[in-house]
Amino acid sequence: MSNVKVAAVTGASSGIGLSAAKMFADRGYNVYCLSRTAPNDGRVTHIPTDVSDENAVTAAFERIKSEAGRLDVLVNNAGFGISGATELTDTAEAKRLFDVNFFGQFICAKHAAPLLRETRGAIVNVSSAAAIFSIPYQAFYSASKSAINSLTLAMRSELKPFGVRVSAVMPGDVRTGFTAARIKDDGEKTLYSDTVKASVAVMEKDEINGMPPEKVARIIVKLAEKRDPKPLTVAGGKYKVFALLNKLLPTGLVNSIVGSMYIKSEKK
Repeated sequence: MSNVKVAAVTGASSGIGLSAAKMFADRGYNVYCLSRTAPNDGRVTHIPTDVSDENAVTAAFERIKSEAGRLDVLVNNAGFGISGATELTDTAEAKRLFDVNFFGQFICAKHAAPLLRETRGAIVNVSSAAAIFSIPYQAFYSASKSAINSLTLAMRSELKPFGVRVSAVMPGDVRTGFTAARIKDDGEKTLYSDTVKASVAVMEKDEINGMPPEKVARIIVKLAEKRDPKPLTVAGGKYKVFALLNKLLPTGLVNSIVGSMYIKSEKK
């Protein structure tokens, strides 16, 4: 087995994933990117992968084992968002989101685990502050990230006896291409038409003015290299305060506050 540590980062073609991949490369790791699009960093080996396709994921980890002979870190980062009223969301689109955001992370963790047991490595799942605060008009994204937190905690207990460390980072708003890539249903000509556009605009303004992806990437690297990382880590100062308030305040009050932040109307 080579002495050079190996990291696999899904969705590392841009944003948080690419920033994390670069930081691992800076630290001397052999880095693989599992994504549909290749990253623009020559130090990162691209394996074309749709994380929702288990055959593709299986082949990707077999290649890593064959080429590198080991795996020390898996960063589960691939994901996308949809927005719109829950009752108007296309069922197939909601299922596709879960196929990528939740089942993609599960499938990658499933096939990485045998390699990580050999190195007593780490899994870092990229969740979201939306896992704590269910965001109106982003119900399925919020639900998928809440599911990631549950998956993280269960796998953490299951893999701990083998020395594999499992944790998740929950970023708040981050400036990445995720905003432009969001699939939108603005509820045009429906009961929601005067609120969805305005509300999503509030979310996207927050994202555009959010923290740089490098800030989240630094947390990912730190979690991956800690001997006993926290199970769930919130990224972003104000989001840490929000998370604390969520623990202290009644659920109904928190839900009302979140609703008032995002349920906006274009009508004056």
